Order: sequence, then structure tokens, then C-alpha cells
Amino acid sequence: MNIQELYAFYTQHPVVTTDSRDCPEGSIFIALKGESFDGNKFAVQALEKGCALAVVDDEQVYNEFLAQPLEGKRMILVPDSLQAFKDLAREHRRQFTIPVVGITGTNGKTTTKELVRTVLAQKYNVMATEGNFNNDVGVPKTLLRLSPEHEIAVVEMGASHPGDIKTLVETAEPNSGLITNVGKAHLLGFGSFEGVIKTKGELYDNLATRDDSVIFVNADNEHLMGILPQGVETEKYTQHQQDAAVVGEIVACDPFLRLRWKSEDEEWHEVATHLIGSYNLDNVLAAVTVGLHYCVDPDAISEAIAGYVPSNNRSQLTETGRNHLIVDAYNANPTSMAAAIDNFSLMQVSPKMAILGDMRELGESSHQEHVAVVEKLKQCSFDEVWLVGSEFDAVDCDYRKFADVEAVKTALDAQPVNGRYILIKGSNGIRLFQLPELL
Repeated sequence: MNIQELYAFYTQHPVVTTDSRDCPEGSIFIALKGESFDGNKFAVQALEKGCALAVVDDEQVYNEFLAQPLEGKRMILVPDSLQAFKDLAREHRRQFTIPVVGITGTNGKTTTKELVRTVLAQKYNVMATEGNFNNDVGVPKTLLRLSPEHEIAVVEMGASHPGDIKTLVETAEPNSGLITNVGKAHLLGFGSFEGVIKTKGELYDNLATRDDSVIFVNADNEHLMGILPQGVETEKYTQHQQDAAVVGEIVACDPFLRLRWKSEDEEWHEVATHLIGSYNLDNVLAAVTVGLHYCVDPDAISEAIAGYVPSNNRSQLTETGRNHLIVDAYNANPTSMAAAIDNFSLMQVSPKMAILGDMRELGESSHQEHVAVVEKLKQCSFDEVWLVGSEFDAVDCDYRKFADVEAVKTALDAQPVNGRYILIKGSNGIRLFQLPELL
């Protein structure tokens, strides 16, 4: 069965599942494999539960099914189930002529995606990545949600190894896109900072092969400007230059970001956001630039940004009745950690407490980068600092240390913390997102 035949089957059964525990009647089950699971082993079970078709890449499973086929059920054997999933999603995406905006970057891509979605929704019916479904499984799932009522799509793409973005853009086929920034994240997978830049730049490379594509770029970022391809339309945004489609500047961070922006030859638009952190200005300007390109009214853009409230432990300010929490516990890398500490240091509030967790996947640079965080902390006048995880434990300093989040929870139970502004940031695997309910 080739991809056109599989897609024809999909048009009659337009629900795809990769989870044998969730098998709607008449759906298609695609057997994916991971480090600790093999969907092929559950293909027959998926058919028994209601799936009309199972796509497998295990010949033994396929042959066993042929020996005793389920009545009215089908199974097909492909060389690679994940690739078949991507091919199916790409074929579905090709049925639509709507704009598809691709977003990637080291930091801020989910916040930027949500801001872009919110801005575009002022004018269009938008289909966008839900949560952070931005990998080689999440992107196909996102694309298969496209339906005739959608007028524009926003697809987030993440990467942790060289070639990841190339694979995702070949599936999503965006005709415009932006890279939020490039920073020191997933160095264990990329090998070096240069590897990060090259991989994120695969979005630009793909757009350069398409007619009438558009790149939205931060003109202040020398790394991104340095890899811009020739001959592709660019829409620039900036804090520090004038030659750009959109110019913006910070008005205040007290603690929420207030900013103003303007497009060429237009008046300033001042916006009070619900975002914490001056580093979010670039994310806002990116959303403004995308919105203007797709003809969203400037006043509607400002209203959308003012109304956006972040979630999922990303730059949130939470009032608990006992403390003021700045929760950024979804992920952490040297670039985002430094930005969070700098922003917290500049906030005119007190007393200040920081609870910081290890930064994961930094490879040979890990110890050096954790030392750098501690050195930055020493330059700040925080009233108290708690460090969580084995990487911070290996750094020589006088800050209070904890082996894991469970040890922090025990300490908070014994000595509750009250009346403080608290920054909570660390890699998701450290599980600091469990702390707000105790603070």
C-alpha cells in the first residue's frame, strides 16, 4: 500500500491513534516504537478494540495476523511505521492551500506559538500545535487535525539532535516561519552550540527551497541574521534598530512586561501583558510581525497580546495567598536560566528567593554551565537560594542544596515559606512543577 492508498483509506476513516488504549471505532492504529515500548505488540489488540486498520513494521506480527485475520479488519506492513505516519500527515497537509507558519528555537517557541495563535485568531480560524506536541510524533498529530474550516496553521517544531528540524519541516512544509533564538540546550544531542545553530537553521534552509516563502527574523540576533538564506523575503523585528518591519521597546517590568511597538511609519501601540520577563519582548514582537504580515488589524494585535495569559509553568506569576511565585519550571538551559535570573534580579520586589533545579542534557558542558549559574547567582542580592539536583550539588557554594524535589517538599513541610517572591526554574525532569501547591 503506497501513501496515496493509505491516504484514501484515511479519508474514509479520518481518526488516527498511536495508543492501543484509545481505539475509536473505525480508526487507524499506527504502531510506533520507542526506547521502552513497541506498538507492534499491541496492533492486534487495537484491531480487536475497534480500529479498522493497523499499520505495522514488524513482519512477524504481520504474518501472524495473516494466519488468523480478524473479520472486517486490515493490517498493512510498512518499512517504518513512524515514516508512514509522517508521510500520511504530509499528504493530508498537501490537501490544504492555507498558510502554514513554522516555529522553532531554543527558548520561547511555545510562548511565541501561543502568542502567534492568539494574534492570528483575531482574523482567522487557526489550527495550532497543542501544548508542546512539537516532535516527530507530535507534528504529524498536529497536521492531521487540519480540517476545511481552518484558514491558517501554526506548527511548533522542537529538536534535540541534528537533522530533527529538517525532518519536521519536510513533514509540515511550512511556507513561512521563524526561529525564536538559538541557545545552549540539548548539547548532549547536538554536540556543540554550532550544532544547535545548524539544526535550527534547517527551517530557513527548507523555506529557501519554496516559492513565495517568508522568514520572520529578529534583526538583533547575530546568529540568526548570519544564517539567513539569500533570495527569501524577510520580515524583521527589532529592539535596537530602525530598519525593520516592527520596532519595540520595554516600558516596564513591574513585574509584568509592559511594552510598546510600532510598524513602519505608524504610531506607537502600548501594551500591558500578563507575561513575566523582559526576554518575552522578542516573543511578542515576533507575534506582532506575523500578525501584520497576515493583515491582522494593529489594534486587534495589541488587544490579543494584552489578553494572553501564559500557562503550563511558562513565565507565570502565581499569587498563592502566602507567596508570589514566578513559575518557569517546564524547562531550563543555560540561556533561559541566565535570562530568568537576570529578570528576577531586576524586579523591584522583596524579599526574593530562588529555587533552581538542574539543567539536563548538557553533556560534557554540564558542570561548567552549572558553575556559571552559581557565579551569576552570587552577583545577585537574592535573600535565599535553594539548588536542587546532583549537578548543582557538585558545585562548590554556600547555597542550600537538595538531592531532589522530594527533599525540597520535606523541607517546606517542616519550615513553610511565606511572604516571598519566589523564582522556580529547572528542567522538567527535576519536577519543580510540584512545588507551587506547597508554597
